[in-house]
Amino acid sequence: MAQPDLKYQYSRLNIAEKLIAINVVVFIVNVLVPFLLGLSSNVIVQWFELPNDIVGIAFQPWSIVTYSFFHGGIGHLFWNMLLIYFVGRIFLNLFDAKRFLNVYILGVILGGLFFVLGYNIFPAFFNTNAYLIGASAGASAVLIFVCTYLPNQEVRVIFFNVKLWVVGALVVLSDLVQLPISNSGGHLAHLGGAFLGYLYASQLAKGNDIGSGFSKFMDSIVNLFKKEKKAPLKTVYKNKRTSNATSSAADYDKKTHQKKIDAILDKISKSGYESLSKAEKDFLFKAGKEN
Repeated sequence: MAQPDLKYQYSRLNIAEKLIAINVVVFIVNVLVPFLLGLSSNVIVQWFELPNDIVGIAFQPWSIVTYSFFHGGIGHLFWNMLLIYFVGRIFLNLFDAKRFLNVYILGVILGGLFFVLGYNIFPAFFNTNAYLIGASAGASAVLIFVCTYLPNQEVRVIFFNVKLWVVGALVVLSDLVQLPISNSGGHLAHLGGAFLGYLYASQLAKGNDIGSGFSKFMDSIVNLFKKEKKAPLKTVYKNKRTSNATSSAADYDKKTHQKKIDAILDKISKSGYESLSKAEKDFLFKAGKEN
């Protein structure tokens, strides 16, 4: 009974919570398996971490994404997952799971590229053998996306409220200041993710979804693993008028629903989340859950 129950509980999670669950499971496996088998602690992670040299990446190109599922310690994991959880709640009240994944994964990829390019362009990093792990770049992308898209929305920080644009600015400034001090590779990745989040949100506000191509690419990969179910041959008579009327009504309802969402999002971008009425907040919350 435990296995079906776990599967059911996992299916009820939103996409941010599913990412957290996957990261936690990977962390446990990466720590526990080498320990129990008496192997080196990096026996698993070495195949998935992102190296800083081009030759190393050529031998494991998947690491441009897989590095984000591994963490160097419980503290590293905890703070990244905490950030994904809280920022994910704001993001998923506005957009669907697919767009969340677009921002997150593209942030991971660009963060990885910033890391690799930084170590191969700037002399300060030459002759340094480094590897990148952690979900920070993806988390930074989602955070800065939200801060850019809803700059005037306020969030509670301990005892006072702060606008999201201030939070985003402080996070980026912190990475820039710490870059020459410690964990330079990690901060380069954070900045790469932050840049992706800013670019994605600013373009989306202009009506350009820069992740649409990537989304189609991911859909095509997913479809490769889907089994096509052949339906048995049937002869069915359809009332064309009824069918067309039903389809038109459904399309109209869908367009009306989307127009209402767009109007609310436009209001948020101009006046902030707190300017919404309770009914508008409830409607947006339900729309996010449906997605």
